[in-house]
Amino acid sequence: MTATLTAARAALLIGLGILAAAPAAAAPAPRPNIVFILFDDLGYGESPAFREGCEFKTPHIDRLAREGMRFTDAHSASAVCTPTRYGILTGRYPLRIGQDGVLTTFSGPIIRADDVTVGSLLQAHGYHTGCFGKWHLGMRWPEELARAGEEAVPLGTVVTEGPITRGFDTFLGFTHARNMGMIIEQDRVVSKVEPVEVEPLVIERAAAYVTQRAATGKPFFLYLPLAVPHNPIVPAAAFVGTSGVGPYCDWIFQGDAAVGRILAALDEAGVAGNTLVIVTSDNGAAGRSYAPLRAAKASIYEGGHRVPFVARWPGVIEPASTCSETICLNDLMATAAEIIGVELPPAAGVDSFSLLPAFRGQPGPLREATIHQSFAGDRAIRKGDWKLITFKKRGPDAAAQGLKKRSRQELYDLRADLGEARDLSTAEPAVVAELRALLDETIAQGRSRPDH
Repeated sequence: MTATLTAARAALLIGLGILAAAPAAAAPAPRPNIVFILFDDLGYGESPAFREGCEFKTPHIDRLAREGMRFTDAHSASAVCTPTRYGILTGRYPLRIGQDGVLTTFSGPIIRADDVTVGSLLQAHGYHTGCFGKWHLGMRWPEELARAGEEAVPLGTVVTEGPITRGFDTFLGFTHARNMGMIIEQDRVVSKVEPVEVEPLVIERAAAYVTQRAATGKPFFLYLPLAVPHNPIVPAAAFVGTSGVGPYCDWIFQGDAAVGRILAALDEAGVAGNTLVIVTSDNGAAGRSYAPLRAAKASIYEGGHRVPFVARWPGVIEPASTCSETICLNDLMATAAEIIGVELPPAAGVDSFSLLPAFRGQPGPLREATIHQSFAGDRAIRKGDWKLITFKKRGPDAAAQGLKKRSRQELYDLRADLGEARDLSTAEPAVVAELRALLDETIAQGRSRPDH
């Protein structure tokens, strides 16, 4: 019998019982939905899942930690809002575009039109994508309104180069926390409300999105950047007093309830079992430090960029597990690519590494090193237990100073000194030299993910 049977002859032989029918190919597993919930300024010490004796109540984050994986060494690329969000959606360090500070209402877009984002990557492979909440990555406003100010913006104003041009099919939200009452839907201003009304509105629309998209049977990506616990602290009436501690804790409790609302929507839609849920924060707490971490939001020290991070994915992530590998929020891009089985284009996600091995409990470092930055433009590189900080030169001539002319350096062994109290830069010159060379090289070559 030849190996080149025609389809007709093979069918005849099967019918005569001479050949056995081949088993039907198994249907490919459906691609998972991805839900990424980003708190705004939630510190590493502001959830009982990450700090014993914590005064805050976060029962839904705690639930995710029980049902999924808790990451104890997760970091944002920056210690403030805008740069971190750029890193999350592009998989690139914000220093690649020189973005240290935060944008204002009328700032232009910092994600270029041709940049691959997590949203556009998933869109290209059959996902519906929705963003609800704080954008803070710039968009294009009519010039006359930008000159007149926020109060002059009328309802119906059209904005361009916003979320729906950067990888999202659906958007409802606001530009940044201090202007959260001006609601934008898709590409136009649709209402102006009191800040206390915003978070409930956004969450209900996000929950409805889950319900609607789940009903289609097709995969979706929900990016939910919350306003909590950034100023203004505006807990809704239903949450005032619920923490038993004060308005700030009430506000965090409301943010945690938002997580619960999305989890409930997934459960009710019957898609929780095929959904990766990640909950994290864009940087450390604002003006609040929690031992043993040093400092808070905006700082280059650990309190500025070490963040809570939990992930649940039934059947992939082992419940009640913990990962101590160093990860970065930039890693969402490469993680999404590996989940859907595609290679990233060479210019996309250049500082992103897949978390899938960590989700599966596989040991080993995910990356050689991680770079962090502060609001003031300080830089740090983390490799293993070592962290080298290079401080940006201050003073009138600072603009003329390059990376190689920074004013001072500090070195810490985070395994022995997580609080960054003992500077070892003088005692360990070889480590300083190695890390400084790696920092300079990584910045100069424009990528940290291998180009292959």
